[in-house]
Amino acid sequence: MNTEISSAQIARFHAHDNPDAIAARMLADGVVIVRAMLDRATLDAFNAEIDGYFAGEDDVARSYMNGTVTQFFGPQTRHLAGLAGKSAVFRRDVLCHPVLMAQCERILRPHCATYQLNFADVMDRWPGAAQQIFHRDDGIWPYLPPLGFPLEFATMIALGPFTAERGATLIVPGSHRWEKDRVPQPHEIAVAEMEPGDAAFYLGSTLHAGGENTTDQRRRGMHLSYCLGWLRTEDNNYLTAPIDLVRTLPRDQQAILGYALHDGIEVNGGFLGAVDWRNPLDLMAEGRL
Repeated sequence: MNTEISSAQIARFHAHDNPDAIAARMLADGVVIVRAMLDRATLDAFNAEIDGYFAGEDDVARSYMNGTVTQFFGPQTRHLAGLAGKSAVFRRDVLCHPVLMAQCERILRPHCATYQLNFADVMDRWPGAAQQIFHRDDGIWPYLPPLGFPLEFATMIALGPFTAERGATLIVPGSHRWEKDRVPQPHEIAVAEMEPGDAAFYLGSTLHAGGENTTDQRRRGMHLSYCLGWLRTEDNNYLTAPIDLVRTLPRDQQAILGYALHDGIEVNGGFLGAVDWRNPLDLMAEGRL
C-alpha cells in the first residue's frame, strides 16, 4: 500500500488522559492510539512468558478451523490464543487493566448488563507477512442487523516496535460509519505506528488490516477485544480458561471471562448464564461451583 499519499490521521492520547475524552474520540473516529498503555516491566515479563509457547512453532505450518482462516492469517504469522489460560502476566496485569475497563464502561456498558472478554491473541508477523484484507472484527456476528451501537471494543497492543515497514496495523478512521461494502482509498488509510506498550483502541466496526512486513524483523502485537455480555464470544473462554483455574481468580477476572450472570431484569429483560437460577460468581464464592 502506498501510505505516502495518505492524509488519514489517528488521534493520540496518553494512558493517563481523561477516559471520557478517549471514548468520545473513539466513538467519533472509530480509532485512537493510547500511548504507554503497558509499562516496560509488564511488557518484558509478558514477552518472556510467551516466548516459550512460540519457540516450538517456528518450523511448524499452522492450520486453522478452515481454509479461509488459514489463508487470512497466512504462513508467515504465528498465533497464541487463549491467553487467559496460558499467561499469569496477562491475567494479572492486562485482562482487567483499568484503562481498558474504563473504555469498556463507556463504549459497551450502555448496551449491556455486563461485558466480557471476546478474544485475546498474540500475533508474531514474520518477515514476508503479506498485508491482510481490510475487515471489521464485529463481522463475527453476521446475522445481527445494524443496531446503531458498538458490539465490540478492541485494541492492538504493540509488544515490540510497530512501524510501517514491519507491518504496523492499517486502520481507516471514520469507516465505522460507512456502508458495509465501501472500499477504502489509499488517502483514507492510516498506519498505526507505535512504540512498545502503546495501543490502538478501535471499535469492532472499524476497518483495519495487518500491514505487510518488508523487514527482516518480526512484528509482535496483542489483539485484545471485549464485547457485549449477551453475545457469544470468538474465543471459547470457558475452555481456554477452565473452571479449575477460574476458581482461583479474583471475582472481576471471573466476571470478565464470561462466568458472570448477564442480568437484564432492570431493563425489563431476562437473564443469561445462570446455574440453578443463581449467579455463577456467587456459587463459586460459596464453594458450590
